[in-house]
Amino acid sequence: MGEWIQKVRDTPWRSAEFFEEAWQELKKVHWPSRKETYAATLVVLILVLIIGLFLALVDFGLTRAIQAIVS
Repeated sequence: MGEWIQKVRDTPWRSAEFFEEAWQELKKVHWPSRKETYAATLVVLILVLIIGLFLALVDFGLTRAIQAIVS
């Protein structure tokens, strides 16, 4: 039972240590520039549009095929 109480007492110190270490790691991160962020966002948007169009065409085709079979 004493071990459990000790863990509860140490929790605030362990939390503070965690946040301190996390901050140190964040300082090491290479943050992208505004230009890199725009380029990556554009790539994602284009890919989402392409995949969305592809899935819409497949859905349309399968709907027509199933309607032809059922009718």
